Amino acid sequence: MKSITTLDLQYAHRFYGFKGEAQYLHGHTGILTIEVEDSVNPGVNMVFPCNEIKKVAWDVLRNFDHALILREDDPLLPAILEVYDRQGIRKGHPQNTMKGAAFKTDLATAYPDSRLVVTKETMTVEGMIKIVYDLLKDKLNISKLTFTSGANSASQEFDVCGTIDRCPLCGIALNEKGVCPKCGYSNSRK
Repeated sequence: MKSITTLDLQYAHRFYGFKGEAQYLHGHTGILTIEVEDSVNPGVNMVFPCNEIKKVAWDVLRNFDHALILREDDPLLPAILEVYDRQGIRKGHPQNTMKGAAFKTDLATAYPDSRLVVTKETMTVEGMIKIVYDLLKDKLNISKLTFTSGANSASQEFDVCGTIDRCPLCGIALNEKGVCPKCGYSNSRK
């Protein structure tokens, strides 16, 4: 069975090297749909609480919200960083409170203090799905991701490998010590 939730992301990007309207810097509202598959947890009668899927995903994906997403070879990137330096905001600002933890993967690097994500590939809806799966595959049993941005949409299904130990009291994933971070339940097997 599946639990399904959505997240809205506001971001700006451009398709560097593209010969069309998307070569210009522009913004989008992106809608990410995450489908998590597992057995129904008998304690809470659900696969995974949707609000917890959002929380797990948002902890990482908040770096994409109200962010500029550029490819690493985009000549606009150094110019943006120079302007941020002149404004004194490259290393953050007290009002920049929506940031997540920095991350670096083979596909993308997040610079939360600058509200900037630098990608290896052009940030298309297909590219976003690759990045999201790479960031969340070890945190959630993702069976499908769909990303819609403007008139564009893409979807990909994934094989679910194994299960994630979940709390029988509230349904969320147990940490590496077998303890529920939400209610404190302890699985003595760990």
